[in-house]
Amino acid sequence: MNKLLTLFAVSAVALSANVQAFDAEAKYNTACAACHSPQTAAMLGAPAAHDAASWAPRLEKGMDTLVNHVTNGFNAMPPRGLCMDCTAEQYKALITFMSTPK
Repeated sequence: MNKLLTLFAVSAVALSANVQAFDAEAKYNTACAACHSPQTAAMLGAPAAHDAASWAPRLEKGMDTLVNHVTNGFNAMPPRGLCMDCTAEQYKALITFMSTPK
């Protein structure tokens, strides 16, 4: 029983550390850049990463709406984009990262 509890505790700590260690820039590079990079965004009708002007009208709709769009799909964006394992909080972090000028 103690071994089981220890294993559970270690798993919980590892999962917690993994969630806290989310790197929006790294996830952007692997999941979002294909459509949101400045080189491809205009062609696809997507807002370009770090282009405040292209994000402004979308941000006016509110973060909950944007998370809903990425989760369920919207226009040319497929459901969940290319981040099938992202949580709502991680989508918020990605949207914030992409909509913030560098």
